[in-house]
Amino acid sequence: MVHRSGFVNIVGNPNVGKSTLMNALVGERLSIITSKAQTTRHRIMGIVNGEDFQMVYSDTPGVLSPNYQLQRQMLEFSRSALVDADVLLYVTEPQDTIDRNPDFIEKVKKMSSAGSSVFLIINKIDLTSQDTLERLVEFWHTQLPEATIFPISAQERFGVSQLFDAIKDALPVGPPFFPKDQLTDKPARFFVNEIIREKILLNYDKEIPYSVEVEVESFKEEDKLISISAVIYCERDSQKGIIIGKAGSALKRVGSQARKDIEEFFQKKVFLQLFVKVDKDWRSNTNRLKHYGYDLS
Repeated sequence: MVHRSGFVNIVGNPNVGKSTLMNALVGERLSIITSKAQTTRHRIMGIVNGEDFQMVYSDTPGVLSPNYQLQRQMLEFSRSALVDADVLLYVTEPQDTIDRNPDFIEKVKKMSSAGSSVFLIINKIDLTSQDTLERLVEFWHTQLPEATIFPISAQERFGVSQLFDAIKDALPVGPPFFPKDQLTDKPARFFVNEIIREKILLNYDKEIPYSVEVEVESFKEEDKLISISAVIYCERDSQKGIIIGKAGSALKRVGSQARKDIEEFFQKKVFLQLFVKVDKDWRSNTNRLKHYGYDLS
């Protein structure tokens, strides 16, 4: 039996549906999904195993022009995905434009021209017309003539199974990189952080969601219960008050929503405590970014 395995990296501009696509391909909710840009901050790995294959998916932050150290690190995550990909999925959507990040597109073109497996994914086709889709396919064919184009809707799961099969066929022949029962390279605490951060993105406006980081201080798992204590760090005292809300109402809402999703993720009852602290200008502080798990090497 021939076994195929490889790294499948998902890149593209913010808010084109990269995380939705990865979750659809992996079959598990590993990446947080909101309608706001810059939802993903890390490269998040999801592993799909079959008898004769192993796909190691990597969801990356949206490509953007960085304004502070955290965003520079997010861009490096995306750039590194161009280096170690066996199959590269460049995701776009009908409202996306090629001039948002021309330098990044040029790197994708070079990969494609060099013979790398590059799939151009036109996502969200359920939100556009057939005429527009045909024009998009023609446009991207001129931009990336060696790439294979897949019009899909990750949200509606349209075209996802065909894309999955094509990725499998494009993988190099080789043994698995990870144990066959492994789902991700991230620890349990990471997904608690991400779920809480998702609820912050959904419940607060303007700068608040992008100014916070979540850190799990305690994670104690028993047979039927997981007890978790986590801190939401923000950059200013004024933000702390907004996050907590009147009589703690806003923080309670975030905690309730997060607890339900964490219980679903781990299939266990969860006791969740949330605290809010100020970590001034952490997004621009190299030492603090390292502390929060951003590899700045």
